Amino acid sequence: MHESLPATGRQYEIAFGDARAVVTEVGAALRAFEVGGVPYVETYDADRLPPGAAGAVLVPWPNRVGGGRWRLDGKPQQLALTEPARHNAIHGLLRHTAWTLMEHSGSAVVLRAMVCAQPGWPVPLLTSIRYSLDERGLTVAHTVENPGARPVPFGLGVHPYPRAGHAETDECALRLAAATVLPVDAERLLPARPPRALAGDEVDFRTGRRLAGVLLDTAFGGAAPAPDDPEQLVRHRLTDPAGHGVELWAEPVFRWVQVYTADDFPGRGRAVAIEPMTCPPDALNSGTDLIVLRPAETWHATWGLRPF
Repeated sequence: MHESLPATGRQYEIAFGDARAVVTEVGAALRAFEVGGVPYVETYDADRLPPGAAGAVLVPWPNRVGGGRWRLDGKPQQLALTEPARHNAIHGLLRHTAWTLMEHSGSAVVLRAMVCAQPGWPVPLLTSIRYSLDERGLTVAHTVENPGARPVPFGLGVHPYPRAGHAETDECALRLAAATVLPVDAERLLPARPPRALAGDEVDFRTGRRLAGVLLDTAFGGAAPAPDDPEQLVRHRLTDPAGHGVELWAEPVFRWVQVYTADDFPGRGRAVAIEPMTCPPDALNSGTDLIVLRPAETWHATWGLRPF
């Protein structure tokens, strides 16, 4: 008899004290994170694909590649157009892949997947992800290895929808540790001009702004730790009216963050994705902040979620 699995595959639950998280086999996505029964990411049913790429791991590129076209060592490449309405390739190659379970303890789970050589991406990459819980919250550690014979450029991002407990999204304030915004064209959401400095306008979230009435599908750059931050972490925050909420922290290599407001998240309506990224949209073409791995080289980076 075959095992009956939901659309997102096996569900790997981890726990520490009264904290709990659920990670999916398909896509290695974060499907739930809660503390004491209070949710700190938007969740969804295991038997449906992640709505709006919720919790997805975006590798070997985050966001969009215009026309799915880019060049490797001067040779043109054509990726599948996974955002056909805008004629783009979007969010990498592993969102719908079944990741291999490597470890699963009470408070941690490790999954691994291979980005195989394929049309549009002729070089392999091996990636793993470790989700762990402790007294401070959720930590997510990424590793990317180059098992091939030539250097490989890549970027990495993630697509969580943090939530400030039971508060409605529009009641909450968003604060971003970002210094610039990347103008994009309205039709395809690809970079139209160089990043510009934030200057107190409607997309400036450096000091926090309430999300009611805000519509975003916007890339912000210059994300960096505060000068006096003892941990030297990039910190984005979603705060409810009582001053509680969730912090998405990241190592400084995540110098970009995409913010997307959804109006139709299942069972929730308004929701906000805060997506730390190592590079901006269409970086495979611009080269901006791409990471290049030499053969046998390994790269590591970490981010996480902390309720407050």
